Amino acid sequence: MEYTIIEGNYAKIGVSKMAEAVYFTFEGEKEQACAILLYAANGRQVRIPVPDAYCVGALRSVGIKGLNWKKYDYNYEIDGKLTFDQYARKIIGREKWADQARLEDGYQVRAGFDFADFDWQGDRFPEIPREQMVMYKLNVRSFTMDAGAVGRRKGTFAGVMDKIGYLRELGVTSLEFMPVYEFEELMPVETSRQEDIAAWSENAKEGFSLETRRETKPYKINCWGYIPGDYYAPKASYAAEAEPSVELKTLIRELHKNQMECILEMYFDETMNQNIAVEILRYWVMEYHVDGFHLLGAALPVNAMAQDLILRRTKLFAAEFHAHLLKKTAYPHLFVYNDDFLYAVRHLLSRVDGNILELLNQLKRQNQVFGFVNFVAGNNGFTLADLFAYERKHNEANGEGNRDGIEWNFSCNGGMEGATRKRHILEYRKKQMRNAITLVLIGQGVPLILAGDEFGNSQQGNNNCYCQDNKTGWVNWQVRKKQSSYADFVRNLIAFRRQHPILSSGLPMQMCDYASKGCPDLSYHGENAWILTPNQYPQAIGILYCGAYAKCADGTEDDYIYIGLNFSISGQSLALPNLPKKVKWHLVVNTADKEEPFRNEPLEIEEKAKIEIPLQSVMILIGK
Repeated sequence: MEYTIIEGNYAKIGVSKMAEAVYFTFEGEKEQACAILLYAANGRQVRIPVPDAYCVGALRSVGIKGLNWKKYDYNYEIDGKLTFDQYARKIIGREKWADQARLEDGYQVRAGFDFADFDWQGDRFPEIPREQMVMYKLNVRSFTMDAGAVGRRKGTFAGVMDKIGYLRELGVTSLEFMPVYEFEELMPVETSRQEDIAAWSENAKEGFSLETRRETKPYKINCWGYIPGDYYAPKASYAAEAEPSVELKTLIRELHKNQMECILEMYFDETMNQNIAVEILRYWVMEYHVDGFHLLGAALPVNAMAQDLILRRTKLFAAEFHAHLLKKTAYPHLFVYNDDFLYAVRHLLSRVDGNILELLNQLKRQNQVFGFVNFVAGNNGFTLADLFAYERKHNEANGEGNRDGIEWNFSCNGGMEGATRKRHILEYRKKQMRNAITLVLIGQGVPLILAGDEFGNSQQGNNNCYCQDNKTGWVNWQVRKKQSSYADFVRNLIAFRRQHPILSSGLPMQMCDYASKGCPDLSYHGENAWILTPNQYPQAIGILYCGAYAKCADGTEDDYIYIGLNFSISGQSLALPNLPKKVKWHLVVNTADKEEPFRNEPLEIEEKAKIEIPLQSVMILIGK
């Protein structure tokens, strides 16, 4: 191979191509002996030393002219040690999911060249306002491995693409993907091995500990990817047929065509270079048109990310943001994403230390700078169906003695653990699922649904399915047919939320009639209208939204919306505030009604001062 080397391009980390040269820029001190190792398909290897002079700071960079990159893969050699390119755009060696043979054979993962052109077809970021967002969290493989995909498209970006129509019909606007960057899914399992040391000499026995002698086979599968990975490369095994980068870009382009967003989870541990972490986000925005990131891990440079100019219109989700970021921007893009809402709801539904006042604060949490994400189930814990079918986690299949996973789930099984045929228990569970999803969808923050929860997917009580690459961890699409009535309920509620913008107002509620609309934007009611009994822990409460404080899509004022919450074990009577003349109350939702919990044709109710809310249920009325 004939080639010429020149000094590289320090401005762009990784491998890039410009004119006739391919540039390699990587981390390496000037004092280190660095080289590029090129691997040809026929096994031939070419070693190209990088001159010490080609160094700025701790970056080494060299350009190679005359390199036919299509014929090669590459790695680096630093001080004689084989080193993988952590900035590689393509990974060679992990194309097949969980291929143990490659590890047992000692195969060295290599970096590949990815200069594939992609036609974005004029793609633009949807920039969906947070008031209109409905999030849906999924794992690419688990979401598409069961009956939801066909042949090679199972477990892939293409399989997700096949579900775009379904998700759009459900009402989802923003898909949150668990890690799609390249990571090693095979984890060696350490197992203790008892040794027969009776026949050993005393010298051999000295210093030996049975607890430290371990074996490292076989392997477990890490399905989720919450580990340090190769952050610049999409996961090769998530591609069905095309180049991984092309298939993922095609998926994102199709999401945007359907006015849907792509939000990626990014996990960085405490060893991550914080400057690089910011650069990684920029790369995914510029190269893949990603709309947002859920930031996970330790020592995250969240504030730097929030202030970065390239990321100013990229949605960032984190457990918290620094108070100095409380400055209104033209495009609000910061979201607090934690489990505060989850526990407020679970405490009340399971009747374990519930506080309805805490829930009310969670339902209305909002400010002009930070948005909030509301959910009751996520991958880290029970699914929504399991939340009301199991009181204890059942993670034995994970091989960790049921010690892994969250201990405090605040779940309730209705009287029997796990599967049952008892009708009253099944009806109780269905009602609790309706209660939970209703609370998520009436909260002022952004609602989030875990994949499969919209039709009652179960993981058989496993609340930590990170290693369950099987029917336990996969979304079971057959359940959708069996639970069609619940699936319809969820879809109708999402549509109801979209039709009534007062529920998702981006402005904090003032709890007063500051615009002289005739009643406060938000008010609470007990046994008497406008008055709450001085009880620190009420079991039931009425919530009234004044629709005049929000505009519908057609420019008209929204309706009055009254939500009756009852978490007690008996029916409760709540005051129903009077409406202006010619405006009547109509029943839309009654989670206790197993036949018609959602009414597509709202039922007008007779004029009365009070309304009876059935035990442990939610009712929604509109005044129109």
